[in-house]
Amino acid sequence: MHFYLSFIRRFIINSSELEKLVNYYHEKKLAHAYLLSTNNISKCLEILLNVIKNIFCQEEYSSNCNKCSLCHLIDLNNLPSLKIINPDGNFIKKEQILELQHFFSKDSQYTEESIYIIKNAEKMNKEAANTMLKFLEEPTGKVIGFFLTNDKDNVMLTIKSRTQVIEVLFNNEENEKYDIDMDTYHKYLEIINNYLQKLEIEKKELILYNRVYLSDLEKEDIKKIFQIILDIYNDELSSRYKINDSFLKLDYLHKLSVDNLQKKINLLIEFLKELTYNVNTDLLLDKFVIEMDGINNDL
Repeated sequence: MHFYLSFIRRFIINSSELEKLVNYYHEKKLAHAYLLSTNNISKCLEILLNVIKNIFCQEEYSSNCNKCSLCHLIDLNNLPSLKIINPDGNFIKKEQILELQHFFSKDSQYTEESIYIIKNAEKMNKEAANTMLKFLEEPTGKVIGFFLTNDKDNVMLTIKSRTQVIEVLFNNEENEKYDIDMDTYHKYLEIINNYLQKLEIEKKELILYNRVYLSDLEKEDIKKIFQIILDIYNDELSSRYKINDSFLKLDYLHKLSVDNLQKKINLLIEFLKELTYNVNTDLLLDKFVIEMDGINNDL
């Protein structure tokens, strides 16, 4: 999780207002409802969940908290005092809001306040919005709400007028670069971290690893995975010249020489070019690990 958060911060335009919610809460200045207008709901939700962790963490909070049960329950989407509502088909319906109200009529567990998150808030139908409006005007107990939307203009005015609006925008160019959701991104990072450890530390059984973990992936998935790997090596090289910090902190890459990094970057660039045209992805992957091994043996 640590390296994921570093990546998000690098490409976010203005998360500062969202991050200020932690201070607002402890200063007892937090509003009862916020409308988060964003161009990437998945990324916005990930950051919001980490803000909620930061507020309520039972230990000294860190981005990769693995000590407290609360942060773990949020990761599992199983925290009793947190409810996330998704559209049911094309709309968020009145019954979903009524169920939410019933849930919040009970005492909160784990956290002092109950928290709800409504994704794609613009998809609330009229009946749902009217039911939600009453809930906003007369909340039951201590409740904090977040409405996430990528279409603020179509959120009902009565809802917008009763929430504080925060813009949480991301760099569109970088979003288009990988074009993957957060679940896929996490899966890719797990594959990449394991792959690079075998490539740079164990230096064995890489062809077998290709067969076990990469052969079942579509070519486009492999292309995106290796584009991220190329960016990791490029960032590591740039950090040597103080151009920027690498976004994925991997100790074993810090030990590589500049010359070694450059050779591997050139190989990755060539691999991605060949991947565009080569129909036999398995053979190309095997060729890649053999040539990477050759670079390592040149040390």
